[in-house]
Amino acid sequence: MLLETYLLAQREIRRNVLRSSLTVLGIVIGVAAVITMVTLGSGATAQVTGDIKKLGSNMLFVSPGQGFRGPGGARSDARPFEIADAVAMERDLAGVKAIAPTVNQATQVIYGNRNRTTGVTGSTNGYIEVRDWPLSAGRRFTKGEDRAGKSVCILGTTVRDDLFGGQDPIGKSIRVHKISFRVVGILSSKGQSNFGTDQDDIVLIPLRTFQRRIAGNTDINTIMVSAREGVSTAKVQKDIELLMRERRHIAIDKEDDFHVRDMKEILNTLTATTRVLTALLGAVAAVSLLVGGIGIMNIMLVSVTERTREIGTRLAIGATERQVLMQFLVEAVVLAGFGGLCGIVLGLVAGALGSQALQVPFVFNPGIVALAFVFSGAVGIVFGYFPARKAARLDPIEALRHE
Repeated sequence: MLLETYLLAQREIRRNVLRSSLTVLGIVIGVAAVITMVTLGSGATAQVTGDIKKLGSNMLFVSPGQGFRGPGGARSDARPFEIADAVAMERDLAGVKAIAPTVNQATQVIYGNRNRTTGVTGSTNGYIEVRDWPLSAGRRFTKGEDRAGKSVCILGTTVRDDLFGGQDPIGKSIRVHKISFRVVGILSSKGQSNFGTDQDDIVLIPLRTFQRRIAGNTDINTIMVSAREGVSTAKVQKDIELLMRERRHIAIDKEDDFHVRDMKEILNTLTATTRVLTALLGAVAAVSLLVGGIGIMNIMLVSVTERTREIGTRLAIGATERQVLMQFLVEAVVLAGFGGLCGIVLGLVAGALGSQALQVPFVFNPGIVALAFVFSGAVGIVFGYFPARKAARLDPIEALRHE
């Protein structure tokens, strides 16, 4: 019986192809919009997650000052860190994997007749470990170069390509801040971050070299800390705060003159924000599904009116109200289901094109595809029930009299 009802519904749909196509258009647009919005939102979330992870795993930033706390909340007079602070963290904190005291400055680097303004970072080999940033060529700093502050450097791929083109830079010398530096290594490419910065636009030199020959002081702007595997970054953050309060002689009733940022907290915040925005966009797009459902109901009501005599004939020769109800309900569900399938195809294509245009990963979410299709079927049932019920309750005699 169900197969017969389905075939009958198909016949009626094919009888008015143009009207049926226009009827399902709202469902197609609704399903496509939901899938496209959720796909792009999921891609943006994946992009943000990937960019945060590129900065390094289990990483914390320790900086002087109280950070941003609204107008007047930042402490610009906070005392900078010293190398001894980083040494104390590495020595006294059990959960720490690597430490990278860091200072940086934008300056011009020159090789031959080529020059570029780039970020010069003074740090130790710990910078490479904390950032989880392997070398693609050459070597790290030796202990002697680190300790004595030798004029050696490691280049990011952007600086290498800009200064050397296709040449091998290992062993060659560049000028940084009017000082000659010998290139000993090349960092592997990390690419563009979602924050709009080129992570490969960097020249890494030994910390003591930077302090003596560029900065002219022993200040440290930031200490980057990487936690050991299996150790909570929240615990490491607490240990750092206790140690730095002790080293900086901060009284119990006084606020910190430094702040510690956990990258996992930043990641969770950004991920939660993009997910909320994705859900909001999906909900807005889902409204068009309801509009499509209203369109189905209107067309089905018109169909009932047009086929009143046919319904009366079926009821007169023995068809039950349930059979008539099922006939019109199946028609509505078939229309909505077909619109859902077309919407899925259109949504996936639009999602792929949108991801490519926005340069975010294409994330296929089978759950949202299934949900959109089920929802489209539910729309057919809900909005098709009233016209079907109206058809089933027609009086056979009055229906046969209908002109």
